[in-house]
Amino acid sequence: MNDTQQQYDVLVIGGGPAGLSAALVLGRSRRSVLVVDAGEPRNAPAAHMQAFLSRDGAPPSDLLAAGRAEVAAYGVDIVGDSIAEIDRTATGFTATTTSGATYDARRVVLATGLRDVLPDVPGIRERWGRDVIHCPYCHGWEVRDQRIAVLATGPMSAHQAQLFRQLSGRVTFLAGDTDPDAETRTALEARSIEIVTGPVAELVVEDDRLTGVRTGSGAVLPLDALVVGTRMEAPRDLPDRLGLEMTELPGMGRQVTVDDMGATTVPGVWAAGNAADVRMQVINAAAAGNLAGAAVNMDMVQEEVRLAVQQQASRTTA
Repeated sequence: MNDTQQQYDVLVIGGGPAGLSAALVLGRSRRSVLVVDAGEPRNAPAAHMQAFLSRDGAPPSDLLAAGRAEVAAYGVDIVGDSIAEIDRTATGFTATTTSGATYDARRVVLATGLRDVLPDVPGIRERWGRDVIHCPYCHGWEVRDQRIAVLATGPMSAHQAQLFRQLSGRVTFLAGDTDPDAETRTALEARSIEIVTGPVAELVVEDDRLTGVRTGSGAVLPLDALVVGTRMEAPRDLPDRLGLEMTELPGMGRQVTVDDMGATTVPGVWAAGNAADVRMQVINAAAAGNLAGAAVNMDMVQEEVRLAVQQQASRTTA
């Protein structure tokens, strides 16, 4: 072991709500835990997080700061870095960070979140998390009664339009080059959701505020908010390195395959949060991290019991 290499019970990769929640449970169980966090949370563009009981409307950064302080109180180490390589060893796993530090751990929790693949329309990325949104439960209340357009990006887009129709009577479905089938068109029209066909060329922004979208014909549709369905992808680099199975969700994205407690298809590795379920909001991710942390601790306890029994048997027969 070199000077930079340290041994931990658990390596948590990712310091968002899922990773910190897992670390909290494990720290309280007196496990030695390292959280490696690159500092790139998915919800960084958002000024507030919603639908988190007792934290509704709080800045996401406040939750992470509080979580870091809480886990540190139980002896959890946190480093601002990212994992470049990870491999299985005879006793667990060895991980090397981009800065060159190496850590050994008996177990691993992947809480790396996901990447939103945005539609290739000028202006969307710059407004993402502000007035370009995707989730009615995360952002819907804030745009209630406003002029909302839903950009068709996949098979779930018409469903998005119906969800946002609950929040505003002024919803437009931007069908793009697609042609909604008869059933979809009837359902949209029945709830007074206007259907506009043709491509969207760009967003129109005035005084740092979305005011509309410009169509391919040059016409401008006035708007206050644009809803887009992203493709949500859990990073593949570490799962591929570990040999984890991935699940493809048609029309939605890709996630690590796990069981109800977050265990992956590789013994010793758990995944939690958006890495394991792209549909999760912040509160769900925190809950999933809690479950995964408890499952990891129990797995190590079972291993320790098995070793203790073997040692006792060896002493008895010696």
